[in-house]
Amino acid sequence: AFSRLEFKGRDFLFSVLLMTMMVPGELYVITNFVTVTNTFNWYNRFEALIFPFLVDVFFIFFLRQTFKQIPDSMYKAAKVDGCSDFKYLLRVMIPIAKPTLITITILNALGTWNAYVWPRLVTEEDHHLVSIGLRAFADAEGRTDYRLQMAAAALITVPILIVFLFARKYIMRGVGRSGT
Repeated sequence: AFSRLEFKGRDFLFSVLLMTMMVPGELYVITNFVTVTNTFNWYNRFEALIFPFLVDVFFIFFLRQTFKQIPDSMYKAAKVDGCSDFKYLLRVMIPIAKPTLITITILNALGTWNAYVWPRLVTEEDHHLVSIGLRAFADAEGRTDYRLQMAAAALITVPILIVFLFARKYIMRGVGRSGT
């Protein structure tokens, strides 16, 4: 909508959305926690780890820039062919933005994979992520076994490395396209 649709206050609304990127994430942790636990009853459930971070302002900005690079002539040609707006989105814009969407998915997965505070806050031990598990390499006196911790850190980077190796061509295309 921010890249294609003309509506009153579009630029102002987008500016306000971009201004929210300046607010540190720590400021809205409490409101997110109250919403997740009281409103949705998602304490110690995977939904609490997934849904609050599905949308990010940076990703909206990234997609807007990608969609703005698609020429208007494609939209006009699709309209002449009898294509609806939703069909144009599904058949033209999303396939063109596929590398960007894959890049966004990977960036979001990396942020979730490396999260420490939020999973610790909304889950108990049976739902903790690997970043929290790395802190478990301490003995009864609280001393950390750094050898085990470094070995575990190396092991948990393997899935991210595999995802990157399989998706690197999409990442490069997404980043390259946004730079042209």
